[in-house]
Parts: sequence; C-alpha cells; structure tokens
Amino acid sequence: MYVFSFEKLEVWQNSRNFILEIYKLTAKFPSNELFGIISQLKRSASSIATNIAEGTSRNTNKDKAHFLTISYSSAMETLNHLILSKDLNYISENEYIVSREKLEKICNQINNLKKYYLSQQ
Repeated sequence: MYVFSFEKLEVWQNSRNFILEIYKLTAKFPSNELFGIISQLKRSASSIATNIAEGTSRNTNKDKAHFLTISYSSAMETLNHLILSKDLNYISENEYIVSREKLEKICNQINNLKKYYLSQQ
C-alpha cells in the first residue's frame, strides 16, 4: 500500500492521535451537548490533521504554508473548546492540562513545518 507524504509527518501522526483522544474525552460529556460542544470539539480537532493532509497535496510551498495556518487556527479553536469544557466541568483540570500540552506540541510542530515551507520559496 502506498503511503502518502502527509502520513509520514510526525505532526500529522500526533494530530491523528489527538483526535482519537478527543473522541475518548468527549464520550463522557453530557448527552445534551452532542450537537453542541462535543460536535465542535471533534470537528475542530479533526480539522487540524485534515488541513495538514490537504496542504501537503498543494503544488507550492506558499499554498502548503497557507493550509498550515488554517490547521493552526483549528488548533486555537480546539483550545478554546477545551477551556470551555474545563469551565463547564466536563473535563478535569488534569485532563485539560494533558490535552493542552499535546495541543501545544502540535502547534509548535505546525509552526516549524510552516517556517520550513516558507524558507524553501
């Protein structure tokens, strides 16, 4: 089976694992949040990896960097949802800290990859 370039990126692999963790985390949220914060949190977390994958298919490094900007923005949206989830006591302080640290690592990786693409122009 062919492995696409995005699948080889550590940042995409970390983002993919992060999505799985978000799905597990939101499984314990109140059911009345199914179409609220649960949906928003899953969608924004998924968008991080999705935009990394989509960006690698672009022809120019400028386009690749643009999709990484979108991915970073999705990470900030995800962070906002995590903060709200903590404020609503849907997640514990420890769950919040662990998730935030993983997200910060992903953000650093996104920024480093973006810098690389922009330096190759």
